[in-house]
Amino acid sequence: RRRLAPLNEDNGRFLLLAALIAAYLSAGATVFSALESPSEAAAQLRWNRTLHNFSRIFNISLPELRAFLRSYEAAMAAGIRVDALRPRWDFTGAFYFVGTVVSTIGFGMTTPATVAGKVFLIVYGLFGCAGTILFFNLFLERIISLLAFIMKACHERQLRRSGLLPPNFRRGPAMSGVGSLVGWKPSVYHVLLILGIFAITLSCCASAMYTAVEGWNYVDSLYYCFVTFSTIGFGDLVSSQNAAYQNQGLYRFGNFMFILMGVCCIYSLFNVISIVIKQVLNWVLKKFECRCCPKCHKSSTRLSRRNAITPGARLRRHNISVDADGQYDSDTEGRRLSGEMISMRELTASNKVSLAILQKQLSETANGYPRNVCINTRQNGFSAGVGALAIMNNRLAETSDSR
Repeated sequence: RRRLAPLNEDNGRFLLLAALIAAYLSAGATVFSALESPSEAAAQLRWNRTLHNFSRIFNISLPELRAFLRSYEAAMAAGIRVDALRPRWDFTGAFYFVGTVVSTIGFGMTTPATVAGKVFLIVYGLFGCAGTILFFNLFLERIISLLAFIMKACHERQLRRSGLLPPNFRRGPAMSGVGSLVGWKPSVYHVLLILGIFAITLSCCASAMYTAVEGWNYVDSLYYCFVTFSTIGFGDLVSSQNAAYQNQGLYRFGNFMFILMGVCCIYSLFNVISIVIKQVLNWVLKKFECRCCPKCHKSSTRLSRRNAITPGARLRRHNISVDADGQYDSDTEGRRLSGEMISMRELTASNKVSLAILQKQLSETANGYPRNVCINTRQNGFSAGVGALAIMNNRLAETSDSR
C-alpha cells in the first residue's frame, strides 16, 4: 500500500500559522464582543427612546423622522457636517485623500462620488499602492542597514574603551584579523527593541500634538496613532479636518510627517516581528516532532533517504558552521527536498544555522555587502526573493543564494 508523503516543514509552518491566526481572530472576536456588545445595546436603547420622545413632543410621525435621518446620513457620507469643516476636494484635501489611498490607510471620510472618479481611483490606486509598498520596502532595507551600522560602531567604541581594540582601528578588510570582532554579531532582538522604542516615542509625540490641536484626550490620540500608522484606518477619528487651526500650515506639515514616519516605522517593526514569529513557529514544530513515536521517525527516515538528499547530509557536505559563507534556511531546504520529513537532529541543526546566519547578515550589513552577494544580485534580480519578508531574510534572517 502506498503511503502518503509526510508533511514538510514549509507546509507544517503554514498550517500552524493558519491555525494560530484563526484562534487569534476567534479570541479577539470574543473579547471585543464581550467588551463592546453591552455598550452597543445600551446606545441603541437610548436612541430608540430619544426617537420616540422627539416624535411625540413635536408631533412628527416616525416614518417621516426616519426618512429625514436617512437624508442626514447620506449627507454625512458625502462629507457634509453641521459644524464648518475644511473643503474635502480642494487641492490640500484631495492630496490628503490620495495619501490615504496609496498608503492603504483608507479612512473613508472622503470617497469619490462620480463614476469617473471611481474609475480613476481604481487605476490610480493600482500603481500608487504598488509604488508606496516599494517605498516602504526600501525604507525597511535602509533602516535595518543604519541600525546595524550604529550597533557595530557602538560595539567598536565599547571595545576601544575596554582596551580590546587598537585606537587606530578602521573598518575594512583588516577587520577580519581582529579577534575580538570576528565572533561578534549584532542581535536581531536589539533591532526589534530599537524599532519598538522609536515607534512608541513617535506615537507619544504625535499623540501630544493631536491632543493639543484636535482637542482629543490622550488615549484617543494614541488609538488614532496606532490605527493610522498600522494602516488599519477605521476613520472614526481623522486629523486635520476642521475648517481652521492655529498655525494651520505648520500643523498640516507636522501631521503629514508624523503619519509618513509612523507608517514606515510600524511597517518595519511588523516585518521584524514576523521574523521572530517564524522562529517561534520553528520551535513549536520542533516540539511537535519531539512527541512523535520513534517508529515513525525510523520509517520516515528510511523512506526519505532512499532517493533524496537529507538536510543533515547537505549540512555535512558543505560543512556549514556559525561563520560559514553559504546561507541556508529551514524553509528553503524543505523546497529542495521535495517534501521529505526533516528529522529532529536535522531540524535542530538547521535552526542553529538559521540563527547564526541571521546574526551574520546583520554583521555584513554593518561592514558592507559581500562580493558574492552583489554579483548574484546583478545576475538575477529575484535570487534574493521579492517583498518585505525577503528583505528581512536577506538582512536579518536565514536565506539562500541558490533559491
